[in-house]
Amino acid sequence: MSSQKYIAADFGASSGRIMLAEIDRSIRLKEIHRFPNHQILNLGHYQWDLLGLFHELKTGLSKITNAGHREIAGIGVDTWGVDFGFVGRNNVILCNPYCYRDSRSQGMMEIAFEKFSRTEIYSATGIQFMALNSVYQLLSMVESGHPVLDAAESLLFMPDLFHFLMTGERRSEYSIASTSQLLNAQARQWDALIFEKLNLPRHLMAEIVDSGTVIGNLRQEIREETGLTIKRVIAPASHDTAAAVAAVPASDKNSWAYLSSGTWSLLGVELQAPLINADTLERNYTNEGGVRSTIRFLKNVTGMWLVEECRRKWQKDGDISYESLLNEADQSPPFQSLLNVDNPDFMNPPDMVKAIQAFCRRSNQPVPETRGQFIRSILESLALRYRQVIEDINHLQGKPVEILHVVGGGSQNAMLNQFTADATGIPVIAGPVEATALGNVITQAVAAGQLDSIEQGRALIARAFPMQEFLPQKTERWDEASHRYQDIFDK
Repeated sequence: MSSQKYIAADFGASSGRIMLAEIDRSIRLKEIHRFPNHQILNLGHYQWDLLGLFHELKTGLSKITNAGHREIAGIGVDTWGVDFGFVGRNNVILCNPYCYRDSRSQGMMEIAFEKFSRTEIYSATGIQFMALNSVYQLLSMVESGHPVLDAAESLLFMPDLFHFLMTGERRSEYSIASTSQLLNAQARQWDALIFEKLNLPRHLMAEIVDSGTVIGNLRQEIREETGLTIKRVIAPASHDTAAAVAAVPASDKNSWAYLSSGTWSLLGVELQAPLINADTLERNYTNEGGVRSTIRFLKNVTGMWLVEECRRKWQKDGDISYESLLNEADQSPPFQSLLNVDNPDFMNPPDMVKAIQAFCRRSNQPVPETRGQFIRSILESLALRYRQVIEDINHLQGKPVEILHVVGGGSQNAMLNQFTADATGIPVIAGPVEATALGNVITQAVAAGQLDSIEQGRALIARAFPMQEFLPQKTERWDEASHRYQDIFDK
């Protein structure tokens, strides 16, 4: 197998990375450029700095050139889901995209259900109901008469916007489009009835293309600016979770689930067809698109966001490492206070520490005081929430999950991995950390014809990157804690 190089531009909701991969009989991955990504408060609304992020992408490309790499087989972008922007006449970007944590979509689900029932929306899309979903963001713009809608020619999701800026082509990749709750899960096209019932602008939606589609050539001005020769811009699995799942080094010998662990925890299984029925609706599970037209049947769970926000608060008094926080948590008593991590009060509070304390007071639990108590409470609660989701998935798919693969940045958290194994009672395999970038580049390599399949890419990843196994221990006390957690979760 001849060696080829690929670039993965991986944009997360708190930071971004430009990664260079070289693929031959193995995969080598190197971080070239890392940069922060911040929500910007603008006139009372949270937005993303799209062109600032695009500048960081080009900075990463220039660094790749300066490191002596010029011939690149492909470049692709993945990002978080649901957020979008608009392109107008003459290829003009009309405004910065709004952030999914902005309050503008609050109350929009109730307005939507007056026009098109919850059951009808779910039957069409199979997507978990969350106020942040694209459909409710777009509905809020229609309801408020947002002026950008009059000037727009195209709506593009975040990775599609970056691909547009690189090529001038307007396309929506399947996995990112599927997060919107605007896509018909069976037909894999925009659902005409949702647009009609909610009076949404169907004419703005771009053509949907599969993961691994060549979008076009890199624009000449970017080639000249960065010095790179890139053969093609390829839409990978453009939703970061879809990319991470593509890289899961799993064996089909066992029934496995994945946990993409970061700011959000995406926990689910890979299916060949959508799983949409009254039971999945009642339990609010989602059917998002994956590579090879698979379905990522999963639950969105608030993840390390609570830890990140507490740490951000504490860092005002000086830098605090994750390692020191975990050491403090290890010295704190177990199961003192448990949190419903998906409570709306934790979505975007001005002070996460105070929000957690207020929740514990309302639920008649000890109020955390030390940093270790806060972190232990969050991690134990996450593990117990994962247990709930695994139990749901076992019931809904009709067979038990035997192994849980944890990928992404959160896979480095050994304490959470062990808690998860203990709480769920199944082995946890942690790694690779850079699953999103790896899934991005192996999807490109399949599109470029270097790899025969995603399975071949997964096998390369399994050989090239170390994994760590966590076996269940002391499960009895987690059984007891799960009963307490269910009572708290139901409040």
